[in-house]
Amino acid sequence: MVDFSLKGKYALITGASRGIGEAIAMALGQYGAHCILVSRKMEGLEAVAAKMKEKGYEATPMVCHMGYVDKIAELFVEVKKRFGKIDILVNNAAANPYFGDMLGADEGVWDKTNAVNLKGPFFMIQNAAKLMIETKTKGAIVNVASIAGIRPAEFQGIYSTTKAALIHLTKSYAKELAAHGIRVNALAPGLTETKFAGALFQNEDIYKMATAAIPMHRHASPEEMAGTVLYLVSDASSFTTGETVVCDGGMVI
Repeated sequence: MVDFSLKGKYALITGASRGIGEAIAMALGQYGAHCILVSRKMEGLEAVAAKMKEKGYEATPMVCHMGYVDKIAELFVEVKKRFGKIDILVNNAAANPYFGDMLGADEGVWDKTNAVNLKGPFFMIQNAAKLMIETKTKGAIVNVASIAGIRPAEFQGIYSTTKAALIHLTKSYAKELAAHGIRVNALAPGLTETKFAGALFQNEDIYKMATAAIPMHRHASPEEMAGTVLYLVSDASSFTTGETVVCDGGMVI
């Protein structure tokens, strides 16, 4: 039997207050994981936790800013104290503060994008892996990248660069952690209806142009990303590591 059960496992999901992160938390909770919901603001996390608990899922909201290494370290001290271990990490939090030509970008937008999209996941994995090794946990880690990391998106050069680096970070950590029984994979979503991608949906001309490039001729819902993450963090993918699963309706075929 293919085993998707996550019963008895603790799953930490960043950027869990809405969109793809919320959908992932719902899916992992449905299959038995106790979800540790992480984002910058407690209000959104509490709303998601309330929805999950209404369905009978286990959820705990915790605040952390992915751009600060000391805050990440503090988060894992608290996770260890409260739960004793972690089985699953999903790095979903991301930032895209600049839309435009790279020639017009300043150091501030470069630093902010890299801090959240690359530095944050690097140190999240480092802290999670150390705890997994300490507790002899055969863990699973998923980084939410983007098809922009495979094919650079127009006017999103910095964002695309960080996502390409995140895909390579996935491969590098997968090689280092395989001997410890820790798997590291990535998800590369295509056009998905979230607040993060709101600008594309608000402009009809841009939206039509975007969907015209997708063989399925439509965008995805956040829930359509969650199934892939469920596969990658469950024992169903026990021999899969270092891979990037593209979910884009065929756009980068």
